[in-house]
Amino acid sequence: MKKLYRSASDRKIAGVVGGLAEYLKVDASLLRILTIILGFMTAFMPIFLVYFIWYLVVPEEGTK
Repeated sequence: MKKLYRSASDRKIAGVVGGLAEYLKVDASLLRILTIILGFMTAFMPIFLVYFIWYLVVPEEGTK
């Protein structure tokens, strides 16, 4: 069973998008672009809130 982690190797800020890309087996750059587009479409506030909550809840890769 796959586990969801924040990426330790493919990170720009906190590894949130990199970890999700690894979990979904998609290109991290594509997912980052989609995240930015979603941010523009929602006036940034909801996407920042989701990103921050994800950062707090999802453990970093390599930790138990």
